[in-house]
Amino acid sequence: MKLKLDPTVFLILGALALGLTLPIRGDAAAAFDVVTKVGVFVLFFGYGARLSAAETRAGLINWKLHLTILATTFVVFPLLALPMLAVPGLSEPIRIGLVFLCLVPSTVQMSITMTSLAGGNVPAAMVSATASNIAGVGITPLLAILFFPGADGGGIGFDQLVGVVVQLALPFLLGQLSRFATAGFMARHRSRLKYLDQVVIGLIVYGAFSDLRVSGVWRQLQPLDLVLVVPIVLGLMAAMFWLTWRAGGWLGFPREDRIALMFCGTKKSLATGVPMASVLFGGATVGLLVIPLMLYHQAQLLTGSVVATRMSRSASSD
Repeated sequence: MKLKLDPTVFLILGALALGLTLPIRGDAAAAFDVVTKVGVFVLFFGYGARLSAAETRAGLINWKLHLTILATTFVVFPLLALPMLAVPGLSEPIRIGLVFLCLVPSTVQMSITMTSLAGGNVPAAMVSATASNIAGVGITPLLAILFFPGADGGGIGFDQLVGVVVQLALPFLLGQLSRFATAGFMARHRSRLKYLDQVVIGLIVYGAFSDLRVSGVWRQLQPLDLVLVVPIVLGLMAAMFWLTWRAGGWLGFPREDRIALMFCGTKKSLATGVPMASVLFGGATVGLLVIPLMLYHQAQLLTGSVVATRMSRSASSD
């Protein structure tokens, strides 16, 4: 099996390089910031408009599995974030980025794709991953406030919470309410709408790394950060793969549900996390904050592909 980089990663790396080499400044930067905020609004409107009520109802009867996946995403992961606050040698933006990685919701497309490839419970994965993204619009900012209280010193306060409501929750709700008019369009163009996600993420990354270059905040990144963050991210992922698979066995889940728990419970959404970081934190440090999430995204794609393929082969040989 050939392992390919996610096209989103190429886009992010390109936007990152462009932001560092050709940063945007002055009035142009202010206008670009407005465009980015509009893009985030449209992105979350699309998330709401894409969610079908039928899809939500499809697997709701498997409540035990869904609650376990949500608990994994919003309880177990945040608990694992606590030791990261005390890791010595990390710069403050990278430390915050590692914690924020543990707070963002699960992916939708990747969770469903990996579950399907491995022979798991696809309808349950669809409901759980979608529920994670919906819940994350409210839960992730609240968790971030708990970990980073106050508006001073880069923490999250009332202004950021208002930003979450206006830029994330409000468009998502409007998207849901618009489904009587937009559902058909969203269904016909579902595969093309992923490009909107990628464009908005590219805008955010370019703006963040432009700010990083112009402000000089990048100097806060220390060589030890890169030495430590990679093994921490990989160790976190390995621990969650092991824990979710074992937890499924302890709870008596059938193999298909254990697969759904493992793939939905270990994933973190770059498409949702990067816009959330731009709203919650803002400023030049966002470019550093999202580095752990970017690393985790690529690692979960490669690792998940290998694990899902092996599980599929083992199931077919039984």
